[in-house]
Amino acid sequence: MSSTVKNETLALDVKGLKKTYDSGTKALKGIDLQIKSGQFFGLLGPNGAGKSTLIHTITGLSMPTSGSAKVFGSDVVGDYKTARMYVGLSPQDINLDWFLTVEQTLDFHAGYYGMRKKERRQRIDELLKVFSLTDKKDSRGMFLSGGMKRRMVIARALMHKPEFLILDEPTAGVDVELRRELWKYVKKINEQGTTILLTTHYIEEAEELCDQIAVINAGKILKIGTVAELKKAYKVKTLEDVYLKATGKKVQS
Repeated sequence: MSSTVKNETLALDVKGLKKTYDSGTKALKGIDLQIKSGQFFGLLGPNGAGKSTLIHTITGLSMPTSGSAKVFGSDVVGDYKTARMYVGLSPQDINLDWFLTVEQTLDFHAGYYGMRKKERRQRIDELLKVFSLTDKKDSRGMFLSGGMKRRMVIARALMHKPEFLILDEPTAGVDVELRRELWKYVKKINEQGTTILLTTHYIEEAEELCDQIAVINAGKILKIGTVAELKKAYKVKTLEDVYLKATGKKVQS
């Protein structure tokens, strides 16, 4: 898997991606997006902008109506199994099995990706320590606090050491301390080579973590660039003003 990744410069290559639901709602209206291997890329937009739909399409949870998406060169529809092996997804909604313990959740997830028993054991111990879950390893999901559940979801996404980590609103509803801890950890793994796509509507989070940001609204990518490039393009002084102007809100003078 690693040798294939090294031969590809793009972690994600999305072209003309559209998604129309049976209800007639056009969630994605022709998305073009490229993320280079090793980038920390942000997708910034309000609720209902299309962020989660884009993530679901990339990860095979939703079929595109038209267009294409490739993860390290593997088409997410035509070569789904390979594409999915590269990806670790931390979804916006907590989707744990409430009856499994923390340790079992990680172990089962690793099994889906073919990790050997010894490797799984080492990785579980490592992630339990990183996310301060060691004392909770025998606790069932239903008995974890909200913050612990969020840690659990992110740890699970990282279990198989994905080349491309997708964080969909990872700090929604968590306290400031946990948010800062998560920021520190994802920065570290990005520096070690993991490509990260972060969806968020927190301005501070996007500015702190991302080296490039795409502003999305109403199913369309409005602009892509660094924070400095976005501020210049919209002729404003802050990323918050970029967000407000791009999404049609009133910018404070």
